[in-house]
Amino acid sequence: MSEPLKIAYSPCPNDTFVFDAWAHGRVPGAPALDVTFADIDITNGMAERGEFDVLKVSYAVLPWVLEEYALLPCGGALGRGCGPLVLTREPGEAAGLAGKTIAVPSERSTAYLLFRLWAAAEVPGGVGEVVVMPFHEIMPAVRDGKVDAGLVIHEARFTYQHYRLHCLADMGQHWESTTGLPIPLGAIIAKRSLGAARLRELAQAARTSVQMAWDDPEISRPYVLEHAQEMDPAVADQHIGLYVNEFTAGLGEDGYAAVRGLLTRAAAEGLVPPLGPEALEFA
Repeated sequence: MSEPLKIAYSPCPNDTFVFDAWAHGRVPGAPALDVTFADIDITNGMAERGEFDVLKVSYAVLPWVLEEYALLPCGGALGRGCGPLVLTREPGEAAGLAGKTIAVPSERSTAYLLFRLWAAAEVPGGVGEVVVMPFHEIMPAVRDGKVDAGLVIHEARFTYQHYRLHCLADMGQHWESTTGLPIPLGAIIAKRSLGAARLRELAQAARTSVQMAWDDPEISRPYVLEHAQEMDPAVADQHIGLYVNEFTAGLGEDGYAAVRGLLTRAAAEGLVPPLGPEALEFA
């Protein structure tokens, strides 16, 4: 019997929902998984160091890792109406962020790329200092005046009002209105050294795991809530409903266009290295 595949993904509801059936051995014929939970900034670093067989990472990190890893065509997170938000203590205008301090969850995240593309268009003179901190610390830091604004992701879209914060801008709304494409957030990647046949097997396992979760959502609920960091079950359901969608089952033409569009625009701004013409191709 072969060794379990080492996989790392976040404890967020969308990931635990997607991988529940596979992680618990319910996907027929799928390889066993040895699961590590880590926030996206950590998994991005793991990918850059080549530490795991399979990883959930930010689409933004792909230009640094696609030589060693292949992008799987399913299992990740893209969508509409689900982009990162810029939050402030008081209502204001984008121009007011010029020279200000902004907290972000990672400088190698899709959220950060979307933010930088938005700021280049909307903040004359650009923002000031960028501070990286774990995403769950960002809203308290904005509320307490430690930073002027925060870039938030995940379930913060549903909970920022609890901190009496204001949404200055929606990065996803800006992306969708300027491109017409869905927002590329998180990708599933696997080591190319596993071989083309195994990569296809992994993609099928991810696709089946997603479908099984949709077919009977209650089976995944204990796993989702166990890792949801005391999240309200209703918020967890909203989170899953937003981030697990048709693009999770398969990127499709629009999904691939969104990924390439984001990384091409980011490369033009000098934020990431340029992608090769075949970098996103799957086995």
